[in-house]
Amino acid sequence: MPIILPVKGVSPVWGDNCFIAPNATIVGDVTMGNQCSVWFNAVIRGDVNSITIGNQTNIQDGAVIHATYLKAATHIGNRVNVGHNAIVHGCVIKDHVLIGMGAIVMDHAIVEEYCIIAAGSVVLENTICESGYIYAGTPAKKIKPITDEQRALLNKLPDNYIMYSGWFDQ
Repeated sequence: MPIILPVKGVSPVWGDNCFIAPNATIVGDVTMGNQCSVWFNAVIRGDVNSITIGNQTNIQDGAVIHATYLKAATHIGNRVNVGHNAIVHGCVIKDHVLIGMGAIVMDHAIVEEYCIIAAGSVVLENTICESGYIYAGTPAKKIKPITDEQRALLNKLPDNYIMYSGWFDQ
């Protein structure tokens, strides 16, 4: 069973047809839309500030979603892919984004629509990642525009994760 706990009387809520892996953790002020998936060992910790997640977003294995007390809530849009072991902390991730495996997005950063944050990259505080680009490195820098194929991937990946979650008995 996943660990789902209230914090200070506030319990997580989620929409229809969500998959939450048996060892995922979701606590506190977390609101998640429809057809989302939270994979194995992922942690969504809404204890010190709110976390909102849109529809058809996947939080992959080992990812950590958190915020900063009294300073930075976390907002994740629709059809976002948060890769394995990524950290998303006190920032805004807009729609159709891929946060690569092991990437870190820090407080008050904004990742605009149709961005790819490359695996292992670190998006520093207050960084604005412009729509339609790949960002990579430590600190993450704008590398190049996404291709038509990459845009198509950003549109397709959430559907793949909806399909994968359907493979599990719920």
